[in-house]
Amino acid sequence: MSFLLKSTPERAKVWKPLFNKALPDLAFHVWPETGNPEEVRFLAVWEPPANLLTYFPNLEVIFSVGAGVDQFDLSAIPEHVTIIRMIEPGLTDGMVDYILWATLTLHRDGLTYINQQKQHIWKARPNLVAAQRRVGIMGLGTLGAPVAQALASNGFTCSGWSRSRHEVPNVTCYAGPEELDAFLAITDILICLLPLTNATRGMLNADLFKKLPQGAQLINAARGAHLVIPDLLEMLENGHLSAAILDVTDPEPLPADSLLWDNPRILITPHIASSSQTETAGHVLLDTVERYLAGERTFSSRVDRSKGY
Repeated sequence: MSFLLKSTPERAKVWKPLFNKALPDLAFHVWPETGNPEEVRFLAVWEPPANLLTYFPNLEVIFSVGAGVDQFDLSAIPEHVTIIRMIEPGLTDGMVDYILWATLTLHRDGLTYINQQKQHIWKARPNLVAAQRRVGIMGLGTLGAPVAQALASNGFTCSGWSRSRHEVPNVTCYAGPEELDAFLAITDILICLLPLTNATRGMLNADLFKKLPQGAQLINAARGAHLVIPDLLEMLENGHLSAAILDVTDPEPLPADSLLWDNPRILITPHIASSSQTETAGHVLLDTVERYLAGERTFSSRVDRSKGY
C-alpha cells in the first residue's frame, strides 16, 4: 500500500518525512516516481493525471492540495474513489487576512486615494464607521463562515448567502435562490467565496449586479469564472458599481491586453489571497489518512459529487 504526492518539491520535502515517521508501513512516493502503481491507494494532487485508473487501478482516495476541486474532471474519477478537499488552518487564516484587507481597502476608499496620489491630488472623502457598511459574503462554507465572523468581529454589518442553510454567529444568513435578491439588496460590499460549479459559473453578472445598491463594490477571491468581465466593466462605467478587487481572473495569468489592468476602479492581485501552508496542511493530510486507515469514511472535507464541491 502506498501514498503518491504529485505536487511541489516544497511540499514533498516536508510531507515525506512526516508520513515516513508516522506511517512507516505506508510507502510514500513523489511523482514522477510512483513505485508499483498497483499499490497506490492515496493520491495527493492539484490536477490528476489522465487515465487515472489505468495508471493506478487500486486507487481509493484523491486529495486535492487546494480548497477547491473545480480543476478536477469529476466525471473521469470513478464513483468508488473518495475525493477530499484541503481544508487546513493556514488556508483559512490566509483567506480571512486577505478579505479583511480587501474589505477595509474598499471601505476606506483605498482605490480613490491610490488614484489621487498618482495625480498628486490631496482631497479627503467622508469616512463611514464599519457598522454603517453592509458586507455580504456569498458562500458560507469552511472559508466563508470564518471570513464572515471576522468581518462581524471588526464591526461590519454582515450577511451571508449560500445554497443551503447555515448559521453563523452575528451574521444574518440567507439561503437558496428564493432569498438571493433580499441578500443582494442589503449588500454594499459583495464578497464571492463560492465554489465554482455549473450553477455558479458566470453568476457575477449584470443581472446580479443590478440587484445590489447603487455604488456597491465587489471582491472576488473564489474563481475567475464566476465573473462575467464585460458585465463588471459595464457596471463600473455606468456607476452602478464603484470599485472591485479581483484576486482571480479567467484566464490566469490575466492577459496583458485585458481591459481590467488599467481600469482605475479595479485592483488586481495575482491569485494570492490564500494557499495551504505546507506544515499545517501536511498534518491535516496525515490525520485524514490515519483516520481513513482506521476505517473512518465520513469527512467534512469530502466532496459531494452531486454538488460539485
